[in-house]
Amino acid sequence: MPAVENVLVVGAGVAGTGVAILLAQAGVAVDLVEKTPGPTTAGSGITLQGNALRVLRQVGVWDGVRAEGYAFDSLGLRAPDPAGTLLAEIPDARTGGEDLPATVGMPRAELARILIERTAAAGVKIRFGETVTGLEQDRDGVEVTFADGSVSAYDLVIGADGIRSTVRRLVGVDLTVTPVGMGIWRAFGPRPDSVVRTDLYYGGPSFIAGYCPTGENSLYAYIVERAQDRSALSPEERLSTMKHLAQAYHGPWDDIRENLTDASTINYTRFESHVLPAPWNRGRAVLIGDAAHSCPPTLAQGAAMALEDAAVLADLLVTHERVDDVLWDAFTARRFERARTVVEASNQLAGWLLNHERGDVPGLMRTVSDLVTPAA
Repeated sequence: MPAVENVLVVGAGVAGTGVAILLAQAGVAVDLVEKTPGPTTAGSGITLQGNALRVLRQVGVWDGVRAEGYAFDSLGLRAPDPAGTLLAEIPDARTGGEDLPATVGMPRAELARILIERTAAAGVKIRFGETVTGLEQDRDGVEVTFADGSVSAYDLVIGADGIRSTVRRLVGVDLTVTPVGMGIWRAFGPRPDSVVRTDLYYGGPSFIAGYCPTGENSLYAYIVERAQDRSALSPEERLSTMKHLAQAYHGPWDDIRENLTDASTINYTRFESHVLPAPWNRGRAVLIGDAAHSCPPTLAQGAAMALEDAAVLADLLVTHERVDDVLWDAFTARRFERARTVVEASNQLAGWLLNHERGDVPGLMRTVSDLVTPAA
């Protein structure tokens, strides 16, 4: 018998929908609230490594992800020279197992749609435009007050509500999110035939220029620069700035740059990072995904770590009979060091770039791949 009968999940990203689906599949009654008015329709693309795909298959959405995304099994390294010379094509580790691709790129909005549809089909009750404003708990459960004034009781509250987590604040966790010192330009657009995998260009006037195919007819492209305040730029100025930065990169970037015409597809964000010290629970409220840890996307493991959190937490709640220290100690043992190592490695790569150090990038990637290949 599961340790919980009814659960509230706060946040409808990959961590929140993932854990909601897995618990509902096991017969747990799950409510999910999301403060935005509906499923994500904006954003560019997302890179899903094999260990993320492993969990997506577990929650029953692999067929949809495979159909909507673009799978590939290698990583290209290119020079920031006039030809965009391909320096190496490296076979990528199949961290989800040999029966899954190494990587799938897909539009963020499509992944959100697929997960929300699966969440609803699993019987989860979803409320958009809603969030929590108060949590009162004792040893047996949590009384939750919502923004609409309603109150409900749950055996457990799962905060999967992102880097600015409301649940984290409500349970009294004082945590500092640290700027990494980098900002990223992202664009979503058509995929030219020259783009068949992720290629990374290190160096030139920016730290990284890269791209990832997200479907037969789409990709997202990105350029990482030193962080600065870009908030005053108009959409047209954002487009002009990204095209200007892209002028330094060639090969497939020449095709991509030609297709950068829609200012609405350009966005800019600054990297931040944190790891919540263990334990990630406060009584019967627990934090997962970006609410517990975040890192720059230099190793493309953010979604995978969030999905692994969801899978491990659901497994423990279903296989244990009580919500107690034994359960939380097991959660910490399976998640904390693994997530912290990925965050530290992602920040190490960012640090090398910021300091213009020649670090062992392939070695770092291999270490992380070896870590995340066994299931969490």
